[in-house]
Amino acid sequence: MLIIAKEPVPGRVKTRLTPPYTPAEAAALAEASLADTLHAALAMPARRRVLVLDGRPGPWLPPGFEVVGQCDGGLDERLAAAFAACRGATLLIGMDTPQVTPALLAPALSPGRWHDCDAWFGPAADGGFWALGLAEPDPELLRGVPMSTATTGAAQRRRLTDAGLRVRDLPVLRDVDTAEDAVLVASDAPGGRFARTLARLSSRATAR
Repeated sequence: MLIIAKEPVPGRVKTRLTPPYTPAEAAALAEASLADTLHAALAMPARRRVLVLDGRPGPWLPPGFEVVGQCDGGLDERLAAAFAACRGATLLIGMDTPQVTPALLAPALSPGRWHDCDAWFGPAADGGFWALGLAEPDPELLRGVPMSTATTGAAQRRRLTDAGLRVRDLPVLRDVDTAEDAVLVASDAPGGRFARTLARLSSRATAR
C-alpha cells in the first residue's frame, strides 16, 4: 500500500484553505488529514505500507511505514515512480481524504478481491481520484495523464480501460481543498483527528 503525501509545513500545504485559515492552521489541518489516512492504512492487511513523501517525516508518522522520497517532476511522474518501485498488487491513496476508513479500503485490499480485476479506481468529487490500485504496477499507465484538472479522474480511468484492464470502482470521496470541503469532510468523519482539529480551529476563530 502506498500513501503519497507532502510534509505538512505552513505555506506549502493546503494553500487553498488560506484564507480563511492561516498558513499554520492549514498545515495543522493537513497534518490531521495525513494522520487519519495513515492510521486507516495501518488497519489494513497490507504486506508493505510505504509513505511516498515530499519532505521529512515528523511526529505525525506512526510506526509501521517505510518512507521513500518523491522523485522530481509533475504529479503523474511522481505517481508513476511510486508504482514503479512496487511488485504485485498495489493500492495508492493520497492524504486529502481523511474520511477514508478500513471499510472503504477493504474492497481493494481484502484477500481474493483482485480475482477477475486488474485495477481499482477511487474517483474524487472534484473530478480527480483518491485511490488507484494496480494488479501489475505499470508506471506507463500514469505518465502523461493530465493532473489537477476537472477531468483527471476520467482521463486516468480511460487510460486503464484503453489498456484493456478490468476496472472496479471504489466509492466517490471528497478531497479537502477548500474551507467548504473541510466542513463537509469533517461531518463525514466526526470522530477523526481532522474533524477535531477543524472544530478546535473554528472555536478559536469564534473567540477572536
